[in-house]
Amino acid sequence: MVIGRKNWLFADTPKGADASAMLYSIIETAKANDLILYDYLVQCMKEMAKPDPDIESLLPWNFSH
Repeated sequence: MVIGRKNWLFADTPKGADASAMLYSIIETAKANDLILYDYLVQCMKEMAKPDPDIESLLPWNFSH
C-alpha cells in the first residue's frame, strides 16, 4: 500500500486515482481470501464482459473456479 500511496500522489486525474485504489482493493481482498490472483482476475474480466454479469459470484468468498 505504501507504493500505491506514492503512485497515487502522481495520478493524472482523481478518477485515475480512484481506479487504482479500487484495483488495489480487489487484488488485496482476493489475496486475503487465498485465491489464485491471475485466475480470479481472468474470471472477473470474462464475467464482466457478459451482457448481464453475475457480480455476486465474483465476490472472493463466493468465487469458485
